Amino acid sequence: MKILKDILYKVAIESVKGSTDIAVNLMDFDSRKISLNDVFVAIRGSVSDGHNFIEKAVNQGAIAIVCEEFPDVIINGVTYVRVKNSNEALAFLAHNFYENPSAKLKLIGITGTNGKTTVASLLYQLFKKAGYKVGLLSTVKIIVDDYEYKATHTTPDSLTINHYLNEMVDAECEFCFMEVSSHGIHQKRTVGLQFEGGVFTNLSHDHLDYHSTFSEYRDVKKLFFDGLPKTAFALTNIDDKNGNVVLQNTKARKLSYALKSYADYKAQILESQLTGLLLKVNDNEVWVKLIGNFNAYNMLAIYGVAVELGIDKIEALRLLSELESVAGRFQFIISNSKITAIIDYAHTPDALENVLKTISEIRTKNEQLITVVGCGGDRDKTKRSVMAHIASSLSDKVIFTSDNPRTEVPEAIIADMEKGVEPQNLKKTVSIVDRKQAIKTACIMANEKDIILVAGKGHENYQEINGVRHDFDDLKIITELLTQLNK
Repeated sequence: MKILKDILYKVAIESVKGSTDIAVNLMDFDSRKISLNDVFVAIRGSVSDGHNFIEKAVNQGAIAIVCEEFPDVIINGVTYVRVKNSNEALAFLAHNFYENPSAKLKLIGITGTNGKTTVASLLYQLFKKAGYKVGLLSTVKIIVDDYEYKATHTTPDSLTINHYLNEMVDAECEFCFMEVSSHGIHQKRTVGLQFEGGVFTNLSHDHLDYHSTFSEYRDVKKLFFDGLPKTAFALTNIDDKNGNVVLQNTKARKLSYALKSYADYKAQILESQLTGLLLKVNDNEVWVKLIGNFNAYNMLAIYGVAVELGIDKIEALRLLSELESVAGRFQFIISNSKITAIIDYAHTPDALENVLKTISEIRTKNEQLITVVGCGGDRDKTKRSVMAHIASSLSDKVIFTSDNPRTEVPEAIIADMEKGVEPQNLKKTVSIVDRKQAIKTACIMANEKDIILVAGKGHENYQEINGVRHDFDDLKIITELLTQLNK
């Protein structure tokens, strides 16, 4: 049991009704999970408002309510705490409840449009190979040393973050690598966390359904670095035009990495093949198993963090050479008839362009490049035509299909995409709503040595249609289809 006044430390309290000198059991922002002597935090969400469930939480045994607005009915024996921002309050409550777990390990946050999952996951992999106990908070999974949990958000809610950080502390983890999304920053999920360092990968068109403008999206990312302490480091990609902007007001020690500019961590691509990259990192050469310019940036970020966290430079390069690609990030198989199928999570214009350009750099041009791509429903509509333009410009053939349509009509999403195709590229494109049929069509079209890119879903093993998740794994499906078709 905790004392309410102790876990309210640093919370911006505006008013209190009742005593804060009371013992509380657990806390949650989901009224369905509240039981006797719990604290209920009422949060205004995009779908529902927790303030509407205060009465329900009290009826289920809540002994304290944290909210932005007092309810009309105040129940005797229940403490009501009015705060300026419930999301921020939850972050501090969680931080205090679990006794500041982020300060008991070295927490590194990775933010940017693309590369977050790769950088965080491969840092976890590298430090495990180096013999450390490590934690990971990523889009793909949450790992406490060797034990894996399924992840549901890029940046989990602050209660979940602190819960798993506390588990990492109990498991004696020394490091944790965490993806930090713009949604997570904006919704105060990272407030109160003590970061040892932060990494900026890049910034491109994404999430404009949530952030009204690109500059707002950038400035939210910047808030993460604004909050880093002077004891931390801030490592940025200065080849990205926003690389220096996000670090303008940080107190942290500024570091940079680049392929094209002078930087603390500089790399040159000496060879690029389907099997990997030969890089010259500062003054040393290293072969890595990942592919493409974008992964050269990821490798540099990983190397920089490893060195800043105390791993010897030569040892860091050796470990870099052993890293395996992350699920759904430029994963490829080669069929019996030498058709190369590539699965990639690319779901933004910049990521799709990077993948297609990488394929173009390593292909001979004597083969077809067939791209299967869709766009998610209930998300930023402005990127749909842009992605279709990129796919049709950089591929020999393109099949537009469903991604996760969610509550939207798939045909309407595809129609939005088709608007981006220039007249000279129309003959390259075909639209097939059913994703499995679209992948099958690509397999039928493909001949020996052709390349099929299936983009957008990557590691995801489901397809969300009308709020229901159906089993769907791009890699598994294309592997089975190529086998069935004897290709």
